Amino acid sequence: MINAEAEQETLASRAGEVFQRFREGHSEAMGELVAMLTPILWHTVRAQRLDRESTEDVLQTTWLALVRSTESISDPRAVLQWLIVAARREAWRVMKAQARQLPYEIDEDALQTPDSDLPESVVLRGVSQKVLWSHVSALSERCRTLLRVIAFADRPDYPELARSLGMPIGSIGPTRGRCLAKLRASLSADARWELR
Repeated sequence: MINAEAEQETLASRAGEVFQRFREGHSEAMGELVAMLTPILWHTVRAQRLDRESTEDVLQTTWLALVRSTESISDPRAVLQWLIVAARREAWRVMKAQARQLPYEIDEDALQTPDSDLPESVVLRGVSQKVLWSHVSALSERCRTLLRVIAFADRPDYPELARSLGMPIGSIGPTRGRCLAKLRASLSADARWELR
């Protein structure tokens, strides 16, 4: 018999609990929610081909929209999906406003978090990063989007991801496996890649 306390919390349920605390008047909970969900939102927006500055603006607009819509979200567990959808829609709006259709390549800062002094960002810099992300950019758009979101979620919530990415839940794991296998094969064939 599985002990319910031993079950892993999902990102959506953890976000829902923090959001509920914010709704109950604990203002510091918003900071916790921002810290928890900004990485996944950052990569969701960057996947829409926005530059760093536009992405920062979209995220600020999305968080402000959440504060304004706090009472309209009936189920706190829906806050993750609400934020992903709101961020994606705002990114589309900004893209249309910019009215430019440029070919998209992942640039050096595309997968860094807003705080470039984080240890993870420091590690990702350099030649290995350029080689890795050049191979990631060669993957299909579906693979790039899925890997971005899953790579930066502490505990991916597959039902929420399935809804937000428009994929059947049962295809997320196999698709991720195929995408990683393609990436692994591509990197293995590249003499510049050094396994660490």
